[in-house]
Amino acid sequence: MAPARRRRSPLEVWGPGLIVMLADTDAGCLITAAESGAQWGYTMVLPQLVLIPILFMVQEITVRLGVVTRKGHGQLIRDHFGGRWAWVSAGTLVLSAVGALLTEFAGIAGVGELFGVSRWITVPVVTIALVVVAMLGSYRRVERIGIVVGLGQLAFLPAMLLAHPDWGDLATHFAALPLGDHAYLYLLAANVGAVIMPWMIFYQQTAVIDKGLTVRDLGRERRDTAFGSVLTQGVMIVVVITLAATVWRGGAGASAHLGTVGDIAGALVPFLGDAPARVLVGLAILGGALVAAIVVSLAGSWGIADVLGWKHSLNGGVDRGNRRFFTVYALTHVVGAVIVLSSVDLVQLAVDVEVMNALLLPIVLGFLLVLERRALPPEHRMRGPYRWVVTGLALVVIAFSLYSVPGALGLLG
Repeated sequence: MAPARRRRSPLEVWGPGLIVMLADTDAGCLITAAESGAQWGYTMVLPQLVLIPILFMVQEITVRLGVVTRKGHGQLIRDHFGGRWAWVSAGTLVLSAVGALLTEFAGIAGVGELFGVSRWITVPVVTIALVVVAMLGSYRRVERIGIVVGLGQLAFLPAMLLAHPDWGDLATHFAALPLGDHAYLYLLAANVGAVIMPWMIFYQQTAVIDKGLTVRDLGRERRDTAFGSVLTQGVMIVVVITLAATVWRGGAGASAHLGTVGDIAGALVPFLGDAPARVLVGLAILGGALVAAIVVSLAGSWGIADVLGWKHSLNGGVDRGNRRFFTVYALTHVVGAVIVLSSVDLVQLAVDVEVMNALLLPIVLGFLLVLERRALPPEHRMRGPYRWVVTGLALVVIAFSLYSVPGALGLLG
């Protein structure tokens, strides 16, 4: 009789949810949150809280799809909808991943320049390091490295404490949402797009497979995802409060130009001091950018490999079977680095990328909801009130994404 399978410890299961959530709070998201706090103060705190359950519900579906079907997101779409729709899905992934990767490299370049290091040094060095990390021959090793560097974004917590927020002011403005203002609506759309992104779905669904998780691990991986959802949105709230307590409260929100990482740190200098502002902002954005660069490029490469039917596991390193996958992974970094070595307005790029993600949500969430019904056996599908809550929230997000950008641009009157 075969011995019973050893029950995994939580530390052996946790990881895919945490790393994808740390990547969710990437350079673009942190900068979008900073711009939101500087421009609109505490009115951007409530939307971040509302997005926590939505984020968890979306990623929890990807966990079930991965551990139950043992197939990546792109492969499931190809199996159930055909090759054309698989390419449509891959298109949303590529758009989202390329946009995100550009913001990560721009953020890394900005952090280097904050300390007087040229982007012509930081970007090539980081590009080489990120390519080497994926070739270490173990998904678990890549995951651990990503989580460690991603925790750097928690540096915004001491920054918030040093900013001495007015909690009474936060309570006053907490529910004051100026939804009739096009500029607010545009940034709100960017914040929604900063939370649910196509590459997150592709990444976590394949990551749970590459890590070897099974249906027995489903409950603990859900808790991993829930913890990550609270953590990532907690970081966003901390960033919003930090900028609201400084730039916005100081009356400079409307006129503040946050075009670079240095501009964000500079805006905080009068409130935090020069060294604390540069170190804390630099560490937070660098941590978010590095973990996201790993996750985004892996998600894009995994998704393309799924659609094309290539082998794409990180375990075992580079071999004849998966060298095409690793080639795509390396090329995404090289192309992103080359583009970012030209001058870019980081804040505008970050906000525009997140708004683009919001526009892609109808396709992404639509596929996810239908796959949950088609690809999973009945015992692993959503049931009862939970199904209606998840479906209802997804439809609300889809409706908002279809309305928000045209509304923000003034196209709806």
